[in-house]
Amino acid sequence: MILGIEIGGTKLQLGVSDGFSRDLIATERTTVQRADGAVGILHQIEVLAARLLGKYAVQAIGVGFGGPLDSIAGVVYKSHQVEGWDGFDLKNWFHQKYSLPVAVANDCDVAALAEATWGAGQGKDSVFYVTVGTGIGGGSVNGGRLMGVGRPAMAEVGHLRLGLPATEPDSTVEAISSGLGIAKMARVCQSEKNWQPDVPTHQLTAERVGCLALGGDLQAISILRCATDTLGWAIAQVITLNAPDIIVIGGGVSHIGEDLFLSPLRESTCRYVFPPLVNSYRILPSALGESVVIHGAVALASQL
Repeated sequence: MILGIEIGGTKLQLGVSDGFSRDLIATERTTVQRADGAVGILHQIEVLAARLLGKYAVQAIGVGFGGPLDSIAGVVYKSHQVEGWDGFDLKNWFHQKYSLPVAVANDCDVAALAEATWGAGQGKDSVFYVTVGTGIGGGSVNGGRLMGVGRPAMAEVGHLRLGLPATEPDSTVEAISSGLGIAKMARVCQSEKNWQPDVPTHQLTAERVGCLALGGDLQAISILRCATDTLGWAIAQVITLNAPDIIVIGGGVSHIGEDLFLSPLRESTCRYVFPPLVNSYRILPSALGESVVIHGAVALASQL
């Protein structure tokens, strides 16, 4: 049995699997107590893991961490969401605590591995995964193996700068196409374009913009189109450089749906990609949903 763990900025998920299928035998989930920092999250892991380890004969642990880390040494570089992770030896902590083989990697990277192993990219040689949520991240798998292992970052499609004029660090794809980017653009339109969506400013989330667009609000549709155009341009650069067979789109923003998000995203990607590659790839929604990082952590540990 393998224990897969997702350590995110807002959620903590653990699951047990036999490592041979996408089925999770048992799971534990909770909300991260961010105010308690890394120490508090480690305590939460101990509590949840004890429930599973007491029932199942776990032989290895896989961890998907929400931030950049050295996946070989197992040391966190930095967390942008929770205090106390910077420089933390995550792999060693698990090994010392549970005396089991441990594999750790970035959460987007293991999500890519999950989709390549058991999800939308199953059976394909080259899979690129993009998560579109609060931020935007990516992961790349080739021949069943994660790319960029041991590097501080890899496949960070959300951090691509938008052309030569984009000299500021925040002039990125993520700033426009992420959940936070969409919400920010909506607030700008509300204040500068006299857009009156009948929604308080503090409630103008990407999800709410999606609902307004679904109801036919033209400004909301325009905001989403800007997001999908920008992300499509970024994905086109990935395809032009690496020619993956499948691009898998996950994350909460992608749940806005086929008509308002995925279909326009495909159109934008096709418009910007190197023409000989137009028919060489497919863009598909994630097949593993909210448990994708757990599945990926399991897949990672099964390679130990």
